[in-house]
Amino acid sequence: MKTKFFILFAFFSLTIFAQESKMTNTEIENFKKDVIADSKKIETLTADFTQYKVMSFLDKPIVSKGKLYLKNPKSMRGNYAQPIDYNVIFNNGKIYINDEGKKSSVDLQGNKKFEKLNQLIVGSVSGNLFDTNDFVISYAKTDKSRIAKLQPKMKDVKKYIKEIQLTFYSGQSTVTEVKLIEPSNDYTKILFTNKSLNKTINASVFTP
Repeated sequence: MKTKFFILFAFFSLTIFAQESKMTNTEIENFKKDVIADSKKIETLTADFTQYKVMSFLDKPIVSKGKLYLKNPKSMRGNYAQPIDYNVIFNNGKIYINDEGKKSSVDLQGNKKFEKLNQLIVGSVSGNLFDTNDFVISYAKTDKSRIAKLQPKMKDVKKYIKEIQLTFYSGQSTVTEVKLIEPSNDYTKILFTNKSLNKTINASVFTP
């Protein structure tokens, strides 16, 4: 189950190895306003992604590639094309998984843990996680980016996630990079490229 949690959260990215500094209170408020306002304008989003899974016992990260589809507020699909054929769909209160032809589903209704997982994933991609009391949030900046660092408060979430880092490149109000740090300090990173906003996505994309 723990492995599945990490697979389901596999929409994350490269971090920026530039010098970080803290945002001022004014910068934080302006940043939050920009992201929240723009996230409300997002009806759909598609993007290519490259995922890097870094584990202490491996010499090199495990690299995966795929495509992401998002339809606000709660429909999302991640298609992994390399190195395996795997996809996960969040839609109508359920999670649908197709692991190389092996299909399964989880009903989120009444399952707070998976419901929260769904909210975290969609919120991470859209960037709209700032209006929640589920995290302790700090903010940093580099010369090319703004970064929100979210530490979960919920015990069930803290078992799997130590910190989520959302990176926004300068001039952009959608997430370009996300980093998921586990309690062991292993982490998953994803870089989103070729992003496209508010273009029609066929309903069949979110059909299992």
